[in-house]
Amino acid sequence: MSTLAVRVQEKGQVTIPLEIRRKLNLKQGDMVIFVETENGVMIKPAEVIVSEALDEIGIVLKAKGISLEELIERGRDIRSEIVEEEYGITDTKSQ
Repeated sequence: MSTLAVRVQEKGQVTIPLEIRRKLNLKQGDMVIFVETENGVMIKPAEVIVSEALDEIGIVLKAKGISLEELIERGRDIRSEIVEEEYGITDTKSQ
């Protein structure tokens, strides 16, 4: 792990050094997340955060005995209920 210093610019901007951008495969327009830790601030590509969050959701679902298919089906049921309540539209496929 390397340590690199960069200067904070007038508007709080810093340039992520090329070496780090290459390691993280960051391209212009990519989103990064700043994570505050006890030791400072960590920068992560946003896609890593999303992936980690999905992994955590999967662990919780598994612990509760809920499959992904069950979760998706429940989401469909909830959306159908909302559409029926808000717009009076019923699902004609299930009838």
